[in-house]
Amino acid sequence: MPIECKYFKPFSVTWLASVLPLGVGLFIAFEPVHHLGDWTRSLSTVFGGTSPYLLINAGLVGIGLRGAVRP
Repeated sequence: MPIECKYFKPFSVTWLASVLPLGVGLFIAFEPVHHLGDWTRSLSTVFGGTSPYLLINAGLVGIGLRGAVRP
């Protein structure tokens, strides 16, 4: 099994639950680039005002833990 497939499991609920905060954290962190302030504030409110850096780290930890679990 290649190393790429170890961490990329799009049909796993755990993987999908980890990619969501990762993507939202990146979206919030790059608000100065895309200038979608209203969307950024609404997503930040949905996630309880959590820092985008914490969301990114939580997503990466979840993906890493999912890759560590045996198939």
